[in-house]
Amino acid sequence: MRAVIQRVNEASVRVDGEIIGKIGRGLVVLLGIAVDDTQTDAEYLSEKIVGLRIFPDEAGKFAFSVQDVQGEMLVVSQFTLYGDCHKGRRPSFSDAAGVDTALPLYEYFVACMKQQQVPVATGKFQATMAVQLVNDGPVTLIVESR
Repeated sequence: MRAVIQRVNEASVRVDGEIIGKIGRGLVVLLGIAVDDTQTDAEYLSEKIVGLRIFPDEAGKFAFSVQDVQGEMLVVSQFTLYGDCHKGRRPSFSDAAGVDTALPLYEYFVACMKQQQVPVATGKFQATMAVQLVNDGPVTLIVESR
């Protein structure tokens, strides 16, 4: 699994013009699932992300996690994180999991986040989404389960 994490002041996701997920201060997690990912990857990555100390203390040092600041999370599936652009001009997505694997793992990842007492909003799997966010910092990190 691969996640692009952005620290935000607020974020939302729309499908067909309607807001389906919205958060205040917290993290936007763009989540890519690979063909060989398992629930173990989802458990590891969810714990890693929730525990990341990327919110500043009074001195501006990264000291607090999303739990520490009582933040929220917006999780959006993004198979394009496994796009391979090495050959030609059109990305290959052969490393991205198909819907039969990806959807249950995406839902399991979200459930793992919620078990850690973090409010979680989501996008809609396989939908065309418009994600709006106000970056805080900006702070953007890439975290992988392997």
